[in-house]
Amino acid sequence: MDPPARLLFLPGASGNVAFWKPVATRLRHRGEPVHLGWPGFGATPADPAVNGWADLLSLVLAQLDRPSALIAQSMGGVLALQAALARPERITHLVLAATSGGLPMAEHGAQDWRPAFRAAHPRVPDWFASTSVDLSARLPSISIPTLLLWGDADPISPLAVGQRLASLLPDSRLIVLSGGSHDLALEEADQIAPLIDRHLSSPP
Repeated sequence: MDPPARLLFLPGASGNVAFWKPVATRLRHRGEPVHLGWPGFGATPADPAVNGWADLLSLVLAQLDRPSALIAQSMGGVLALQAALARPERITHLVLAATSGGLPMAEHGAQDWRPAFRAAHPRVPDWFASTSVDLSARLPSISIPTLLLWGDADPISPLAVGQRLASLLPDSRLIVLSGGSHDLALEEADQIAPLIDRHLSSPP
């Protein structure tokens, strides 16, 4: 497979299109950066055609018209993994930061972020926070090179989640940032960008 021609950045539940921009501006990789937003979330206008989780996945899949690397945070990581299951031939690399990865989070001591999220974002469609996706049984079939980025001070996606994903994804590498929070990719862009560049330079 060719190197990634496109770098597709996926935000978390907030839909913050700018979340990955500090990292993107520091990357040396020449792939076309695309910062995807979720319609009706954050600053992205609502789209009457987007009414559920499957519609968000369709938005991601529509971007895979060329070899692409998916770089995703939190809930965006679930969509990235679903895309990898649906279109593995189009995805060269995965980068997942502080995601649930479609694992049952309560088993790993994760804090339930949904009540606070609903209170802070009352206009965000409720189906997003109420969607439950369990990819546990399917993750071992994903052979795409995967970089897992975790902080050891993240109550929403504890380190145990990253360790479990590393055990399930056959071609994965887990890097832990000391003191890293759930937003480590935004807060530690200087550290994160070189790690992603190194990962993207590895053979797909």
